[in-house]
Amino acid sequence: MADILKVATAEFADKGLSGARIDEIAAATRTSKRMIYYHFGSKEGLYLAVLEASYQRIRDIETGLHLEDLAPEDALRKLVAFTFDYQHDNEDFIRLVMNENMHRGEYLAQSKTIQQLNVPAINAVQRVYERGVQAGVFRQGLDPTDLHMSISALCFFNVANRHTFSLIFKRDLEAPAALRARRDSIVEMIVRFVRK
Repeated sequence: MADILKVATAEFADKGLSGARIDEIAAATRTSKRMIYYHFGSKEGLYLAVLEASYQRIRDIETGLHLEDLAPEDALRKLVAFTFDYQHDNEDFIRLVMNENMHRGEYLAQSKTIQQLNVPAINAVQRVYERGVQAGVFRQGLDPTDLHMSISALCFFNVANRHTFSLIFKRDLEAPAALRARRDSIVEMIVRFVRK
């Protein structure tokens, strides 16, 4: 199952739902189409399982960041930097999310677990933010979901648009120095936005 999900993730990320082929996934995993359909019901069922597994993966890692062990600003810096690094290092995740947005969330809407999978992300942001407010270092009145969205948006853009931005502005956005500078800039933007 894990091998099927891994191969299917790459296939759906590369070709989208309509372009992905169950035959290719079956061949790459040395299984049969029938076995894939037995476990996932349909191509769409496999696609939904891939989406859920992709969100589960990032949430599992976020849970292990131990943000509660850090001062609020340090915890926020760590969370933003992690988000940047994870999204940069997992382009398939970004491409899957982009593809699902092209479908207007149609398949995630069918998920019985997606809301629960993402509760830890909002809870982590909320706990860090509330600790910062209580410590007098973060300003009051921010919505944790909105803050999470801002972090995601800034980090997501760097992966989703790096090819076009690199071409248009003639910059190597994949150069290690460029990545470090962009990561630091995003961390600083979020911290300054939240700071009192």
